[in-house]
Amino acid sequence: MIKLSIVIPVYFNEDNIPYLYEKLKQTIFNNTSIDYELIFVDDGSKDNSYNELKKLREKNDKIKLIKLSRNFGSHTAILAGLSNASGDCATVISADLQDPPTIILDMLEQYGKGNKVVLAVREDRKESFSQKFFSNTYYKMMKKFALSNMPEGGFDCFLIDKMVIEVITSMKEKNSSLMGQILWCGFKTEKIYYVRQEREIGKSRWTLAKKVKLFVDSFMAFSYTPIKAMSSLGFIVSSIGFLYGIYIFINKIFNGIPIEGWTSLMIVILLLSGIQMILLGVIGEYLWRSFDESRKRPTFIIEDKEGL
Repeated sequence: MIKLSIVIPVYFNEDNIPYLYEKLKQTIFNNTSIDYELIFVDDGSKDNSYNELKKLREKNDKIKLIKLSRNFGSHTAILAGLSNASGDCATVISADLQDPPTIILDMLEQYGKGNKVVLAVREDRKESFSQKFFSNTYYKMMKKFALSNMPEGGFDCFLIDKMVIEVITSMKEKNSSLMGQILWCGFKTEKIYYVRQEREIGKSRWTLAKKVKLFVDSFMAFSYTPIKAMSSLGFIVSSIGFLYGIYIFINKIFNGIPIEGWTSLMIVILLLSGIQMILLGVIGEYLWRSFDESRKRPTFIIEDKEGL
């Protein structure tokens, strides 16, 4: 019998928790071929989520609870859950019921065929146009410039073998993408497809600022395209400046055209200064990440836990 660890990050999900538990009860708990443990990770919620989780634990001693000291982000919360998983494999689903728990059984089926990693890829999303656009753009850019094995639809839910868990938890990377780390490992992978549902209960806390941070973190961690773009931009600007200088010199020598243009000079200076500041910002992002890693601060801090 396979022991499955189900890791669920929780952030302002107090209203979803009872419904999620019932869905899991119908899907997993009554399945006699699966031994399981539920690991809920409260990622610094300020609502009543952790108390709701404690109520569930009174009903089911296979539930384990972790409360982080503050909001570290969903990927870090998942990492905290994986670090405390004892199953032969572990899966991750969201607490907002946008990802149906039935996909766990589909992933387990593919895991049983010898795959170390099973990805639940979003075939479609019942969400707004802006959410679809941002998500699809992010995954397409990641596939093109960072990780060629990134599914175009992207994934948040996955199932990984204990061997993969050990590799992921040993990395201890900050400002990175857990999904990117899984793909980077290169273990034998299979995909299943599903339609992501619209959120019915509660309000998403996945803000634009968090999406932008994930985008920047993913690129900085798995792609050197920004550095290549800096070099290319520098070469292009230098070439334009060199050719323009030759053009001015020829006009002065052969046509007698005087070298003038205060306004043009200021525009060029401001343009180049702006480009330089942007490039310094890119370098600064890389330097900050190196500095953050060098301080050796813990990736997450557990304030409270039960059943572990």
